[in-house]
Amino acid sequence: MSEGAYQRLWESSHVTLQELLDREQPLLEPVPERERQSFQYRVASLYLRYLGLLRCFDTIYDQMVQPQKRRLLRSLLDCVAGRVLELKDELVRVDLSESHCLDRVLQDLKLTPADLEVSIPKYFLLEQSSAIRERGQMLAEILSRMGPVSSQEDFPGMHRTEAIILVQKAERARQGRLRATFMKEIQKEEERDWKIREDGQRKFSQDQAALTVQKVWKGYLQRKRTQQDRQTEMEFIGMLPPPSQVEHLDIMSQAGLGDDIRRLRQIEKEEEFQEAMEKAGSFLRETEGPDMKEKMKEQICQWFIECHALTGRFPDYPDESLGGSYLIFADKTPEQVRMELETQVQESKKKEQEKSEEKEKDKKQKKKGKKEKAKKGEADVMLKVLPSKFTPAISAGHVEYLNLWKNRQESVHPSQNFDSETLREEKRKELEQEIRVQVDELMRQELRNLRLAVDKEEERPLKAPKKKPGKKTGKKKEKDLTPDRSVDSLYRELVVFGLLKKSETVALKDYIGDCLHLGSTLTLANKLPMPSLFDIRQNMALYAVLRLGSPDIHAMAPLIRSLLLVGPSGMGKKMLVKAVCTETGANLFDLSPGNLPGKYPGKTGAQMIVHMVFKVARLLQPSVIWIGNAEKNFYKKVPKEERQMDPKRIKKDLTKAMKLLVPGDRVMLIGTTARPQLAELKGLCRVYERILLMPRPDYASRYGLWKRMIEARGFQVTQSLDISALAKVSDGYTPGHILQAIQSVLNERRLLQVAKRPLVASEFLGHLAKLDPVYREEEESLKDWYFKTPLGKKSMKLSKDQLEAEEARLAKEKKKRK
Repeated sequence: MSEGAYQRLWESSHVTLQELLDREQPLLEPVPERERQSFQYRVASLYLRYLGLLRCFDTIYDQMVQPQKRRLLRSLLDCVAGRVLELKDELVRVDLSESHCLDRVLQDLKLTPADLEVSIPKYFLLEQSSAIRERGQMLAEILSRMGPVSSQEDFPGMHRTEAIILVQKAERARQGRLRATFMKEIQKEEERDWKIREDGQRKFSQDQAALTVQKVWKGYLQRKRTQQDRQTEMEFIGMLPPPSQVEHLDIMSQAGLGDDIRRLRQIEKEEEFQEAMEKAGSFLRETEGPDMKEKMKEQICQWFIECHALTGRFPDYPDESLGGSYLIFADKTPEQVRMELETQVQESKKKEQEKSEEKEKDKKQKKKGKKEKAKKGEADVMLKVLPSKFTPAISAGHVEYLNLWKNRQESVHPSQNFDSETLREEKRKELEQEIRVQVDELMRQELRNLRLAVDKEEERPLKAPKKKPGKKTGKKKEKDLTPDRSVDSLYRELVVFGLLKKSETVALKDYIGDCLHLGSTLTLANKLPMPSLFDIRQNMALYAVLRLGSPDIHAMAPLIRSLLLVGPSGMGKKMLVKAVCTETGANLFDLSPGNLPGKYPGKTGAQMIVHMVFKVARLLQPSVIWIGNAEKNFYKKVPKEERQMDPKRIKKDLTKAMKLLVPGDRVMLIGTTARPQLAELKGLCRVYERILLMPRPDYASRYGLWKRMIEARGFQVTQSLDISALAKVSDGYTPGHILQAIQSVLNERRLLQVAKRPLVASEFLGHLAKLDPVYREEEESLKDWYFKTPLGKKSMKLSKDQLEAEEARLAKEKKKRK
């Protein structure tokens, strides 16, 4: 795409953004409980539209060259991502579920399931690529000093006689196969000679022979042409894979090369812009700075004189927290400024009184409300979207675009250079703010001298209203157990003890799974739909990747400090943890119970482990702290064979450390478990804020798994391989089982035989039959456990209420018919 194409995409994105901002206000109005479905539909449609806008802004920001536009785009991109997270929180609050059935909304908005995919901003990795590279080199250096870790299994030895017998058997088998092939060729030659002798007895005339040849040849050509047309049509509609990926790869490589060139231009333009900012700042400071300073002093002195002439005394100087002398420059008379300052103090006192009165009224209303509910029954709960932290910033960015860039002629800057006028205006505002702080200090002293000289009284500074001493605000302080240790030394120690590990490179898109296409139909049939693998991937992108990738998003988005992935083994829980680390460049810490025995023994050892891990995780954020077999930290009863390991040793310290994480700390705890029933439910839910249930993959996901995994091994899927049959047969098997079966069948030797012997579905059945599937009892046990969690209980209650309401409606309709 050219620069003009990205400019047009930016313009169309702001048209969409204006529509979304207009739709925000109606959602703030409360809606009764009985209209929950329509309210959910409105929130879901807004969520999907913001997802599309996030995708557009990510594409534009990644390829836009002009540095000033990129700054505005970056702000809008982060704010839109934050708004997506807020709307996701609203959907969970309305649906009382981590997964949502949005197929009806997709259909009404004329979108495809691909539009549900959460776009991960590319700058997450691009802007910290150097830091990730340095950290990787440091980790590799530490691991190399530790020496190679022997992970290979010791194979049992074999006697020399047994080895000779084994070689002899293999050689006899090879000779037998060669002899059989040779005999088959001789048999084919004999059959060929016999057919030639039989055909030679028939005699055709010249015309008959020519006509026969023409028929055969024309039939062959027509069949070939028809087959090619059918192949082209099936490839066009996506029912068959393309015959060769070479052309597609060439196109993609050329597009990637163009993207890389534009990113290099971005770096060049950014360096030029930084130099221009420094030069403009120094130039304005030298030329306009002294005049600004004198003008501010004159205005403030004039304000002193006017206030003294009107009120008979000098005014109180505004405190810095109230804006300082900025209030004086706001085109107001001295009396207006003085009155505003005094009313602010009076309003703060009134608010305190009103709050105390409101509390008393609330108590009385609650008592009355209880009595009314006892008489009238339960009142309707009102639903509404909570006020957004990101919408004001999005609106401000949209206004800035309208004022600065909408009507700007791009022909003025064809080379995408910065706009010098806009740059000078921005630097002038920064300089004015800087000088204002200096002038305030001088004029406060000047006011003090004037009061002593004229009024003979001391200054009465007007300060911002103080907070109540009873309420404690701010971050809780944690006692530092390693005050004298540097970050590098702690990092090295954690690597040596195996608590900080190198994460494998896994993209989140490699977690294959399709969305649930009939979720709304199941809901209408009063059946609770289970989440698909696509929902799990989407939730990981929303809950973990978007929050850890950007400090601005994490600081303002709804805080989520921990996730728990619950599902049978082989569902890809560890893969998702590695994918989060890959997409965000996060460090991977391992606090699994099986990784802690023998490390930091003693009573204070557990406290030291948790402290060091969380300290390094905060200092080198983003970070992911992984706990495998998370149920062991919260065992109801520790098994005898695990008592020596003491799996519950970090339970208390882990709970305390999680409470200390605040917005801005890009640290996430991710636990994985296949047996949550063994854990104490309250303790587990207290540490893990969000719980994602991972059931067996459905047919659509299994179809995608078979297809993508076979292609990843270097095999091209043809018509001879029935993927649909494999997807049906593998019901109950996890992605791990499917991968094991594919690895067992598709080895290097089988790859060499594909040209002569195409791949068929029956080859996988034997290997799949050797594996134990996830039985329905195990899955039902996990579901029963999930519906005991806080969100699961609410979801079950909501579904029961909806079912009762539906039954009541049907009963009324029957009575009317009678």
